[in-house]
Amino acid sequence: MDELVKRAAKDLAQSNYAVALTGAGISTESGIPDFRGPSGIWTKNPEAERRAYQSYQKFLANPKEYWEERLSKPSYLGDLEKMKPNSGHYALAELEKMGILKCVIAQNIDNLHQRAGSTNVLEYHGNAFKLRCVSCNTRYNLQEYNLEKLREGGKLPPLCRKCGAEIKSDIVHFGEPIPADVANQSLQEIHKSDLMLICGTSAVVYPFASLPRIARKKRTPVATIIEINAEPTPLTFQRISDYLIQGKTGEVLPRIVDEVRKHIFGRG
Repeated sequence: MDELVKRAAKDLAQSNYAVALTGAGISTESGIPDFRGPSGIWTKNPEAERRAYQSYQKFLANPKEYWEERLSKPSYLGDLEKMKPNSGHYALAELEKMGILKCVIAQNIDNLHQRAGSTNVLEYHGNAFKLRCVSCNTRYNLQEYNLEKLREGGKLPPLCRKCGAEIKSDIVHFGEPIPADVANQSLQEIHKSDLMLICGTSAVVYPFASLPRIARKKRTPVATIIEINAEPTPLTFQRISDYLIQGKTGEVLPRIVDEVRKHIFGRG
């Protein structure tokens, strides 16, 4: 692993536009459960998975019922406000501060990248701490709406203050299109990149999983694709990635950052 860490650090130090794609693997190291792993939420509770597949259609058919159900049940992910960024999150934020990492495109909805200090984060599947208008894509912090008061007053669903349309959670549900603004910005970042870090994602959930494949096919600039995952993925087997550093993101990423510092400051 040592040689691969040094190789990744050298590739990063020599890159012009590096981006990172992150998935559940980086969040599980902060104690947030995944969904389909051996101890995953849906593995243990198939009924929860069935309801998750129905959420978007329920919102379209009956936004009031959608919100009443969400407000009556605790999150399967637990209290995300109590979760803290781990060393992997902080390492990516440090790479941004060094001017190397230009953007994080995250599958996770937990806001931990921002809390660690990353400022250019595209939340591909939304943010649990935000609300979003499905008509104009305006986003609001949860605190901007008193959802319990609206519920008690029989005034659900909340309405967009910009266009008046119904608002849902910013989380992207099954069957729901990726918000156009995030999808377009993500593609722009991919096309500009000459290096991609893939951190803690199984790369099987689409359309997110298409992003490294798009990076592999583009001709200019040619992208170096580095996987940091606990296990090989389809990207490994299909040779989408150039190489895999097998391990936990919270252990591998800080080591890469240390080596990058040596390249930048001439130590070691």
